[in-house]
Amino acid sequence: MKRAILLAAAAVTTLGLAACQKQKDQTSNAASTTANSAPVSGTQDATAAAVGATSASTVGSVSTDEFVSNASQSDMYEIQAGQIAQQKGQSKGVKDFGKMMVADHTAMSKEMAPLIAAAGQKPSPDLDQRRKGLLDNLKGAPADRFDKEYLDQQEAAHNEALTLMKGYADRGSDAGLKGGAAKAVPKIQAHLDKVHELQQGMANGGSSSPAAPAKK
Repeated sequence: MKRAILLAAAAVTTLGLAACQKQKDQTSNAASTTANSAPVSGTQDATAAAVGATSASTVGSVSTDEFVSNASQSDMYEIQAGQIAQQKGQSKGVKDFGKMMVADHTAMSKEMAPLIAAAGQKPSPDLDQRRKGLLDNLKGAPADRFDKEYLDQQEAAHNEALTLMKGYADRGSDAGLKGGAAKAVPKIQAHLDKVHELQQGMANGGSSSPAAPAKK
């Protein structure tokens, strides 16, 4: 059963990455204009989000090594995306949220480190191509689209992280990591709630308010 789950998730991931690559190839062959970059990157982000959600709900929830790999990459992605948001964010709310992501996910990564070591695992040394593609889209996003694209990515990433943490907390095999995953859930939920607040502010046509610290 476990092998079937792993093979199914691997197939979904492969298809998702292929779709992302196809979108990038199509973008390279098309006229490289700002007008076209927004919908293309949005499609890539949506595909990446679907792949991540599937992976988090299958292999990440039952396989310790896959959980560690995805949890560590999730923190790396959040830190790097937050750094980009501090530089490119157009509103104070997005800039402040990016700063909070760097601080909170650095702290979460440090909290997980001894649990990962005790489980005989090692965190992922680098991001996978899916998350690298998300960061590339943020770096290339035009100024007037950046805040929306960043917040859309953050919504998907935190939903994925919630699924991963809740799943492993319920079904994981390592007691220490199960406890770490359960502890991370309310922090990730607080981040997701803030994302929704910032998105609502944009939808209402107002400027994003400063980000409040996540509950510890």
